[in-house]
Amino acid sequence: MSHTGKVAIVTGASSGIGRAAAVRFGREGHAVVAVGRKADALAAVVADIAAAGGAAEAVTADVTADEAPARIVGRAVERFGGIDVLVNAAGIIGSGTIETTTDEAWDVMFDINVRAPFRLMRAAVAHLAERRGAVVNVSSVTGLRAFPGVLAYCASKAAIDHLTRSAALELAPKGVRVNAVNPGVVVSNLHRRGGMGEEQYAAFLERAKETHPLGRPGQADEIAELIVFLATDRSGWITGDTIAIDGGRHQTCAR
Repeated sequence: MSHTGKVAIVTGASSGIGRAAAVRFGREGHAVVAVGRKADALAAVVADIAAAGGAAEAVTADVTADEAPARIVGRAVERFGGIDVLVNAAGIIGSGTIETTTDEAWDVMFDINVRAPFRLMRAAVAHLAERRGAVVNVSSVTGLRAFPGVLAYCASKAAIDHLTRSAALELAPKGVRVNAVNPGVVVSNLHRRGGMGEEQYAAFLERAKETHPLGRPGQADEIAELIVFLATDRSGWITGDTIAIDGGRHQTCAR
């Protein structure tokens, strides 16, 4: 491993895309601040990074808590001296239509998927500007295209996309780049946590072979590769973009 001296904060690091990104940054030579709600899962992530020769710090936190942004940013600066990368990968999904989505369900969706990334970006801006760093937000194909039955989720991902574009324009003079990745269906625990049973989830993945032109769902490691690319100098002239990584799903009509 070539140690870069750079520091990456990754939320949602205990599973799925966030976990894959945290480990990938570690292998890239970044020191990683892995943020999530499950201490045991974060410990496994830190161990994986350490086994690859990297440095990592676990921060157990609910990203929606009032004190979370200051504590996460403060720990990164205290332990590693600064922040080069912020990846907002923590998120939830839930079913609901315009008729069945409650105020509470709407608020929870936006609290986790939009408000938490906004607050963490705001808390990290000064440190990111010091190092001309980068932000990568994990959005969804549902931010680019509408789908029925997941109303609040679609709206929250459209919101994070526009937050990404707006922040990119505001932070460009500071040398901070802001982009988002928009995955299609990815094999992870996201939908299970959103209420899908195992049989239903298996059918969902099988259906993804038909709805994604490349004929399969994605893997978390594939999304992590794009996240790392957008966070490093290899993409130094890209900002304000929302990049589909979905096997062509966003190109299709509803079916």
